[in-house]
Amino acid sequence: MQTRRRLGALTVTLLSLAGAGTMWATTASAHVTVTARGVTAGASDATITFRVPDESGKASTVGLKVQLPTDKPIAGVLVAPMTGWSATIKQTKLATPVKTDDGDITEVVSEIDWKADARSGIKPGFFGQFSIMAGKLPDGVSSLTFKAIQTYSDGSTVAWIEEAAPGSTTAPEHPAPTLELAAASADPSGSSTVSASPAAASSSSAVPAVTAAAATTAAASKGAANTGIALGAVGVLLGAAALVLMVARGRRAS
Repeated sequence: MQTRRRLGALTVTLLSLAGAGTMWATTASAHVTVTARGVTAGASDATITFRVPDESGKASTVGLKVQLPTDKPIAGVLVAPMTGWSATIKQTKLATPVKTDDGDITEVVSEIDWKADARSGIKPGFFGQFSIMAGKLPDGVSSLTFKAIQTYSDGSTVAWIEEAAPGSTTAPEHPAPTLELAAASADPSGSSTVSASPAAASSSSAVPAVTAAAATTAAASKGAANTGIALGAVGVLLGAAALVLMVARGRRAS
């Protein structure tokens, strides 16, 4: 009896810890983040998206202010329109112009301030996405950090501006959205290319195998169908023979 009680108490404790761990993971992952799939350093016309979850239990997200890095400036930023939201763009002059094929750029977008109208906003339990297009990302960088301020309908704000200390493995409570960039390799023509990942390579080489497997499966299915037809025919013949024997026995008995 005591053993059962101990096992029951241990089970309850483990379930409680698992539930607490799940809640912590859900809360910890609900940060403002930035993504740009397949984008490399120096890329042009790159779409960058900020994902903003609403972490409040009652208030809606009605504002997002994003600061773009000026020490690693992004040349030529365009803001995607978003229904129910307006965007204010702030530009800053650069101490060192960015050289491009179309000439030097002396001013870049340094801040974008999105605000929801009276009937819009991100409600609790939902998230929103805010996108921009970068004309050209800086060369020779591995990451870009965007500090963000999230504003709620009750007047509260959350500053996603913290950066981990160099060499630290502890994640900050309110980390600044950071975009990791893959290194670009130059081909003989001088254009930047992205090397295929092992997963992509294996996917490409797996196509013939999948086709062969499909052909084998089809052949097996056809063979199974033919076997089924043959067995059905044998069954019909056996049934007919049994019927003949039953009729013959009935006649003998009569």
